[in-house]
Amino acid sequence: MKEMLVILLSAMLVDNFVLSKFMGICAFLGVSKKLDSAVGMGIAVTFVMLCATLCTYPIYMFILVPLGLEYLKTIAFILIIALFVQIVEMILKKKVPSLYKALGVYLPLITTNCAVLGVTILNIDNSYNIGQSLVNSAGAGLGFTLALVIFSGVRQRVTAADTPEIFKGIPITLIAASIVSISFMGFSGMFN
Repeated sequence: MKEMLVILLSAMLVDNFVLSKFMGICAFLGVSKKLDSAVGMGIAVTFVMLCATLCTYPIYMFILVPLGLEYLKTIAFILIIALFVQIVEMILKKKVPSLYKALGVYLPLITTNCAVLGVTILNIDNSYNIGQSLVNSAGAGLGFTLALVIFSGVRQRVTAADTPEIFKGIPITLIAASIVSISFMGFSGMFN
């Protein structure tokens, strides 16, 4: 139990995919303008991470490894991720059209979000079992959501602030993102 908690908290805080590994920056910067879209994207990414892990792990262990096709894991994993992104897209379009519109182009981009692919590959590279892989994926998804929510608040404050003209827009957004990222460095060394 303690090991699972360490994996979960480590994936959320210490090895946060957005703020420590710098994966998934496109969605991080794209949908963090509003809290609603940030939470929606975080939930969608977490769902895709969990479902992708649930499918990619057995496919890798029971099909690719026995057949000596480990080199195909990236292609196989992307196909599985794309399947789940399509499922999320169809559900949101039908059940929550406002969120579907708010996420816009960033929703299908979950397929190429390196954080989603990264967590599935890192689960294999870290030699996690299926339980550890699912906990790591949940932690990575929750960490992604946490980063989006925190940065959503920061962006609202930055937008309302009196910023010098030269820093308005992308420059101040990147500066704010780097400061938030530095704050997560305080968690390094928290777990071994």
